[in-house]
Amino acid sequence: MKYAIITGDSRGIGEAIAGQFIKKGIHVIGVSRNSNSELEQSAKSQGVSYTHVRCDLSNESELMDGIEQVMNLATKNEADKIYLVNNAGVIEPINPVGSLEASAVTRHLQINVNAPILLVDRLLKEANQNDITAVIVNITSGAAEKTVHGWSVYSSGKAAINRFTETASYEQEKAGNKHTIIAFSPGVVDTDMQGEIRSSREEDFADVENFKKLKEEGGLRSPETVAQVLLKLLDSPETIQSGQVYKLYDLVED
Repeated sequence: MKYAIITGDSRGIGEAIAGQFIKKGIHVIGVSRNSNSELEQSAKSQGVSYTHVRCDLSNESELMDGIEQVMNLATKNEADKIYLVNNAGVIEPINPVGSLEASAVTRHLQINVNAPILLVDRLLKEANQNDITAVIVNITSGAAEKTVHGWSVYSSGKAAINRFTETASYEQEKAGNKHTIIAFSPGVVDTDMQGEIRSSREEDFADVENFKKLKEEGGLRSPETVAQVLLKLLDSPETIQSGQVYKLYDLVED
């Protein structure tokens, strides 16, 4: 039996990825603050389950309780493969260094860095103890590799995720465990996060006008396109090199 754990499945890329797994007949466990009735109906029509675990990833206590619930659900029915897509993330704070708020930085790193690390850690523990194959995707960003005015926290967090992905993969390979752990950069996608970016003040985010122009000129990809590209990649495991960062732009033809 196969399960897919998707964080941030209530909307955007997470919702689209969960929908693609459901279409493939894979049971989905969604982790977010709000459930998704459309995914629930889609799962029923496909004859698979959709289970929602309500969890505010920014709250450490809720995160640890949520991880416990998720792992109990994913491992109780003799699962042989578990996918984990760490998709949930925030962009705030968008501010230059020197004007950051401590609470915003702490919340950001809890959601974008701590939560993915702890979910991966627990899944690998369960997988190695129960002879389960784990396929892990950490959603990252091109911002991890470049300097973006106002995005010091976001860029740093995604860079951390890339290095964590590489290190976790290296450790599993050294231990002889055949899991797949990759990072996936979806590019610029038409989501609520993009709306938040476009609403930034220019003094906080110098490139805000360029992002507004991308929206106006139709330069944003849809979450559905991103999900399809990712699932196509996962459907070809022989071509995947664990520990790598895969970029949507390298996987599609414009």
